[in-house]
Amino acid sequence: MKEEKAPEVRLRQMTLEDVDGVMAIEKASFTTPWSRGAFIKEVTENKLAFYTVAEIAGVIVGYAGVWLIIDEGHITNIAVAPEYRGREIGKKILEELIRELKNRKILRVTLEVRESNEVAIGLYKSYGFIILGRRPGYYTDNGEDALIMWKDITERI
Repeated sequence: MKEEKAPEVRLRQMTLEDVDGVMAIEKASFTTPWSRGAFIKEVTENKLAFYTVAEIAGVIVGYAGVWLIIDEGHITNIAVAPEYRGREIGKKILEELIRELKNRKILRVTLEVRESNEVAIGLYKSYGFIILGRRPGYYTDNGEDALIMWKDITERI
């Protein structure tokens, strides 16, 4: 029997047509999801934003966004559809963001992450992010603290 090859993950810049697919992942991933309007505004109006999507066979399976502020990038969100987690799609998305930031001459990147999100913290640490601060009560749904993580991206990933 011939072994089937896993479908390829394709990464590309997010478009307005991707918002519905992104919203499905957003709602499945976060207790306080962004609105559809927020994503539309990010893609159509925010000149400081860059969003990428991961797709398999034309289906959006993950996404991430970053704001470009002078020489820093601020990752706004990153998520993978629950049924596609554990396939290293999050790693591919993060690598794509870092590659894009380097292409745009960004020097550092930051993000906030729930202190209880051990999987995400582990991913970020594996790419050289370090915890440099805390935002007490940052998450409005339960008052959980956010860890502030930073990475210098002048070195190779």
